[in-house]
Amino acid sequence: MSTQSTLSKKAAVAGAQAPDTPARKPMTVPDFRARKGQEPLVCLTAYTAHVARICDETADMLLVGDSLGMVIHGMPNTLGVTLEHMIMHGQAVMRGAQAALVVVDLPFGSFEESPETAFRNAARVVKETGCTAVKLEGGRDMAPTIRHLTRRGIPVMAHVGLMPQQMNTAGGFRAVRAEDQWDDVIADAKAVEEAGAFAVVIEGVAEPLAAKITRSLTIPTIGIGASAECDGQILVFEDMIGLFPRVPTFVKRYGNMEEMMRDGVTRYAEEVRARRFPGSEHTYSAKK
Repeated sequence: MSTQSTLSKKAAVAGAQAPDTPARKPMTVPDFRARKGQEPLVCLTAYTAHVARICDETADMLLVGDSLGMVIHGMPNTLGVTLEHMIMHGQAVMRGAQAALVVVDLPFGSFEESPETAFRNAARVVKETGCTAVKLEGGRDMAPTIRHLTRRGIPVMAHVGLMPQQMNTAGGFRAVRAEDQWDDVIADAKAVEEAGAFAVVIEGVAEPLAAKITRSLTIPTIGIGASAECDGQILVFEDMIGLFPRVPTFVKRYGNMEEMMRDGVTRYAEEVRARRFPGSEHTYSAKK
């Protein structure tokens, strides 16, 4: 799906909304960047069209994160996620999103080799999904790649602090708390800003560090396990609604969908075994 056809689709759907429902203006990269220091940006992950459609009613940005490897595909971490995974789920999210800015993660191994490799893979993601931007992990080491992409028309959201794709180097998912590590994260954040990133995710860092970075940058900071002083927040949708068993410390659950689903499946099984389902209202009568 081309970017133009995606925009046409969004405009058509917006025009088809009920008269009493004000159409949301599609979020653009300049719009997103202009929210720096203004009303906090609401961001969520989405991996399917249905979830995208629900979140799109409120969210400013939907991230097709490589966390889908763990949340959707049952992988132990994000390292096994492929470019094909990201494109497939990116296409699904674009079918459900109309107003939110859609950003797709570049998975491990798809951008580190060289700026040229990163551009080739990022361009494929944008072309085949119709998304607006890509996200990649890394600070100073990835600044040349970010600069290469942005100068060639691909908006980039950066990601510093705790970087899940570097879990083997870090020895696991480790938050950045020690003050002797702060200067490195600050330098990473400034480097990606200077390279042209339009925003940066700050993950798993001490609250004062995230607040300090937010005040020092001219681009929006999106916190996850960071600080309420960031310019926006992002959570994994399944974590937020209680649909994933392992919940990080920084997640607040706004529902318990796992419990509701278990209850539904249990009641369904009981009714099937008791032959109470399907009832007459759930079947088709014969026609003469």
